[in-house]
Amino acid sequence: MRRRLLAALAALLLAATGAVVLLAYVRGADARALAGVQTVDVLVVDRPVAEGTPGEELAELVRTERLPAKAAVPGAVTDLDELAGRVATVDLQPGEQLLAARFAVPGDLGVPGTVPAPEGTAEVSLLLEPQRAVGGRLAAGDTVGVHVSLDGRTRAVLSRVLVTQVQGAPVAVADGEGTDTASSGGAAPSASLMVTLGLRPEAAEAVVFGMEHGTVWLSLEPEGVDTTGTEVITPENVYDKDYS
Repeated sequence: MRRRLLAALAALLLAATGAVVLLAYVRGADARALAGVQTVDVLVVDRPVAEGTPGEELAELVRTERLPAKAAVPGAVTDLDELAGRVATVDLQPGEQLLAARFAVPGDLGVPGTVPAPEGTAEVSLLLEPQRAVGGRLAAGDTVGVHVSLDGRTRAVLSRVLVTQVQGAPVAVADGEGTDTASSGGAAPSASLMVTLGLRPEAAEAVVFGMEHGTVWLSLEPEGVDTTGTEVITPENVYDKDYS
């Protein structure tokens, strides 16, 4: 009986030692993978954040992750103090980086889920299939590029246009439901989305013309995206340009 007890204790000790060694190895592997790579600490949503959640209540809902600098999304929040006095303008899902553009001062929100259009601009709504609106991942506060295809030609006609409202985007899942992650981005919408943009009147004309006579695609364009070098793409030059 004593031998069995000693054997059991020895097996338990070996298992515990193995677990500690494995954990140390995994942590070491992570450190080795990031060795020599410029990294940055970013805040990532850890539990679902409902629209309207104050920045002061996020401490228990987010976690800090160290990522390669090139993997950090422009506008990512690194300190919760940046969001003091602001509230989430959309539902946020676990795994996505915390972005300042998705928070606003409550007094600036005329309608939940919207942001005010810049002064001097008009608002225009576009009904788009999900693939033409970044898979439905757009939210109020994002900035987008507007691409118009017409008569066999495609051109990025506008850049850094503010999204003031998105209707028809996926809703947040409840705790324990679904498997939304940073890589999956959540479920794609099954129907078209209504995306409202804040545009100068002359720019609104170009977008409306594109919707009436051609097709329109939106691209997510956070701050820092270089839009120089764009040009009219035609069947004659589409393969001549250097895209590298």
